[in-house]
Amino acid sequence: MLLLVALLAAAPEPADPSGVKAFLGSRLFVGTGEAAIEDAVLLVREGRVEAVGPRTRIQVPPNAERVDLTGRTVMPGLVNAHGHVGETQGLRSGPELYSAENVARQLGLYARYGITTVFSLGGDQDAGFRERDQAKKPTLDRARLHVAGPVIVAETPEEARRRVDELAAKKPDLVKIRVDDNLGTAAKMPPAVYQAVIDQAHEHGLKVAVHVYYLDDAKGVLRAGADFIAHSVRDRAVDDELVGLLKARDVCLCPTLMREVSTFVYESEPEFFADPFFQREADLAVLATLRDPKRQEEMRTSRSAQTYKTALQTASRNLKTLVNAGVRIAMGTDSGPPARFQGYFEHLELELMAKAGLTPRQVLLSATGDAARCMGVSGSVGTLQAGALADFVVLTGNPLDDVRQTRTVQSVWIGGNRVPE
Repeated sequence: MLLLVALLAAAPEPADPSGVKAFLGSRLFVGTGEAAIEDAVLLVREGRVEAVGPRTRIQVPPNAERVDLTGRTVMPGLVNAHGHVGETQGLRSGPELYSAENVARQLGLYARYGITTVFSLGGDQDAGFRERDQAKKPTLDRARLHVAGPVIVAETPEEARRRVDELAAKKPDLVKIRVDDNLGTAAKMPPAVYQAVIDQAHEHGLKVAVHVYYLDDAKGVLRAGADFIAHSVRDRAVDDELVGLLKARDVCLCPTLMREVSTFVYESEPEFFADPFFQREADLAVLATLRDPKRQEEMRTSRSAQTYKTALQTASRNLKTLVNAGVRIAMGTDSGPPARFQGYFEHLELELMAKAGLTPRQVLLSATGDAARCMGVSGSVGTLQAGALADFVVLTGNPLDDVRQTRTVQSVWIGGNRVPE
């Protein structure tokens, strides 16, 4: 009996049966715009935030699992409001490559870089819809996925409405269309057709994201009721009329500056090829191909590449103008197609937004709370408030001083589960 008592006394204290985890001592950026919490406590129960606040005000359950994060920064997992999954392997791309395995692999890649929610705006097949629904699993350890399904393409209003009805039956998270002529090389969706798409989508309770390039088209789709502008205006400076149209319904714009970069940056070897944060996930065969002198020369002499290089400067100036005017911005990259590196490009996007003149706080909000609000998932992801999903990133640096410090990822947590490294 004495031996049994001694063994029981030496046994470790049992974990809290409720499964509470307490993350202690960090600087915590909530994602709402308020000041960071110093020496914070983040309590997580059953995959959600139970409480958050200064250590002096949050009581930690005595048997909670404790994780010491002293000297670290905690922020909500990044929300990519415009990505793509499933259709790319290496530098090959096409619908035939779409598979459950490819989708899962890419969501794992996003997660390891701290992007914990991805809105895939087009090209999504049945495997993506199934993966979207897997986000409810308590063991989830890869990025949450939202899908638009196939991009709607139609030549008449009647066809447009029929396409939307077919898509709505699959229960997408939103609808995506393109209103662009690809620098004069393709036919642009006419106003009567995109009006039919938007109206029919709204009949089904679905919001519409629109790919645009030109200022006039951005105004046109907004007048038609578009809910989200999925790229920057890149042909000329934005004006007060566009600002008014965006602010009238709090429509968000997604700059996707890295989309422009991807069109010309491989005309030589990019500096980021030497970044250890990039290299840890890089495919050496892909890098070798992108270093090929012939390929680089083709990009240097490509009319479209050089046009998009100029467009990047216009987009950057327009971003600053819109932010100054109070337009809400959602971070997105259009990552996923070949050489638009998922996970890493999101961090470069943050840096480009800062170079455009946004403060670190404005940049981080665009990738957390504001992105979630823009995409209709506010209160669930993008912030670390009571009731929100416990999706967050632990950093060794402080991105409120320098957004490049988002690359100091120490660990990533999704629904309170640590993402495998």
